[in-house]
Amino acid sequence: MLTLVICAMPVVLSGCADALAQATGPSSRPIDPARADVAAFIADMNQKHGFSVEALGHLLGQAESKEFILQAIAKPAERTLRWDEYRPRFVLERRIDRGVEVYGQRQVELECAQAASGVPADIILGIVGVETFYGENIGKHRVLDALSTLAFDYPPRQEFFRKELEQYLVMTREESLDALQPVGSYAGAMGLPQFMPSSFRAYAIDGDADGKRDLWNDWADVFSSVGNYLKVHGWRGDEPVMVPADANNARLDGIDTKLALTETVGSLRARGLRFETDLPASAPAMLVALGVAGGTEYRVGFSNFYAITRYNRSQMYASAVSDLADAIAARRTGQPRPPAAGPLLPSTPAPSAGGWSTTTSGR
Repeated sequence: MLTLVICAMPVVLSGCADALAQATGPSSRPIDPARADVAAFIADMNQKHGFSVEALGHLLGQAESKEFILQAIAKPAERTLRWDEYRPRFVLERRIDRGVEVYGQRQVELECAQAASGVPADIILGIVGVETFYGENIGKHRVLDALSTLAFDYPPRQEFFRKELEQYLVMTREESLDALQPVGSYAGAMGLPQFMPSSFRAYAIDGDADGKRDLWNDWADVFSSVGNYLKVHGWRGDEPVMVPADANNARLDGIDTKLALTETVGSLRARGLRFETDLPASAPAMLVALGVAGGTEYRVGFSNFYAITRYNRSQMYASAVSDLADAIAARRTGQPRPPAAGPLLPSTPAPSAGGWSTTTSGR
């Protein structure tokens, strides 16, 4: 993710923007390397990174600008989901079962990543489970096409995506990858953890020391990279992520609702909020208000909750990751699920592959 997160896009009811966009038609056109803005980009890459003008022009000439990518990225939200609509998309029986299965199959890799980063294996699984259903939905769009489309034909975010295209080209050179081969989401997020190219270069880890950072096929690299991302963004070992809170009779007027640790355990308790934690009164905290039908579910998030929101800047995303991780941990150890996870709603079908990803908000 992350950074992994592109922009703080709202989570919408339509589950897969890619599928919707593709249904409207597969129109595409080649990127023209002689076009003024493309030529300027090529010249800049030559000056900054030593890319051959001729070779890069040939490569970009093989990229295609995809109309459905432009439609997908620009599609307005039809309706923002409530928490009780969002959560069952990610905390469902099949995703929990698959997480337990992956833990059993990849325990060595997970425990190595946990030891190196301090991030629990179940949280790492929660991230990968929410992002791509443990690799079932990594996206099928050539990253070069996605980033070129948005870098040259999507003015609202072209500065961001041109930087990501720059990072992608440098990344593929560093990693000895054919730039035409990697696939990802319609916004260019890559692999099982859906890293954007800048995040790949900054946070991806060669977890098994084989000389490559492979986020598509190498579980050791995937788990180590997710753990490293959270570690760099403030993960604190042996501290909780969040706890349920009773806000009845609490004084919540004027409280900061931003994704920031603007409160402490002590200040929230002073407002009358009731919750259980062994953290000291001085520990940073934030109120998490999750809208549900007929009301609000309140929780308190701590430093590790904030670290997860650096992967995707959404309270619901971080809450879903935490709940999924708790459910995986409980099921694989035979323990009851903690109260913070709430009731498990009925299973729904797994998402179809198509490149939709929660990471499109910011990594």
